[in-house]
Amino acid sequence: MRSGTVHVIDDDESVRDSLAFLLEGMNLTVLTYASAAAFLEQRPWGLGGCIVSDVRMPGISGIDLLRILREKGIDLPVIVITGNADVPLAVDAMKIGASDFLEKPFDDEVLLAAIRTALEGPKASPGTAAETIEITERLQTLTAREREVLDGLVRGMTNKHIAVSLGISPRTVEVHRAHVMTKMNAASLSHLVRMAMVSGHAPESARSLAGQAGNP
Repeated sequence: MRSGTVHVIDDDESVRDSLAFLLEGMNLTVLTYASAAAFLEQRPWGLGGCIVSDVRMPGISGIDLLRILREKGIDLPVIVITGNADVPLAVDAMKIGASDFLEKPFDDEVLLAAIRTALEGPKASPGTAAETIEITERLQTLTAREREVLDGLVRGMTNKHIAVSLGISPRTVEVHRAHVMTKMNAASLSHLVRMAMVSGHAPESARSLAGQAGNP
């Protein structure tokens, strides 16, 4: 992996320390921040690199940080880390420019791969015509039920909430989700969301529906 600066933002000191230890072992320069506010106050974006941020933090959240950076015209790639309950937030983050999101617990190699991609340089344009056609062809292989499950995943809904909305069991959702991942050749949920966005499949009402899914 080529060298670069990774800005780790998390309110949990143990998480900051463990990520710093891992990344420094890969010859990366790591700067840590206890909050998004601390990162913004230090204004370190001139150093380049990428950001790894928890999505849910006191004060300025990972989503808020992403919006602030975009408003300032700062295009550092942002990888957001999320717990299962925060997947709707992570999906929103993808829609406003996050380069990737990782669900806890994640494998070290998955994080390193996401950082490697982020450090390669500016993101390419969102999908060539050939890529869009290929993704559309994969979508056409899905059954009607699999497309419904895909809709729920892109909206950021959990397996449980998809099951309730479709009147099926969570286990059945897991089976359909696995089929969707295989047919779409998706390496991760974030990859699946990105493909749906490239193809134009992402529902416009995603945020409101994801919010409803998060309510008890």
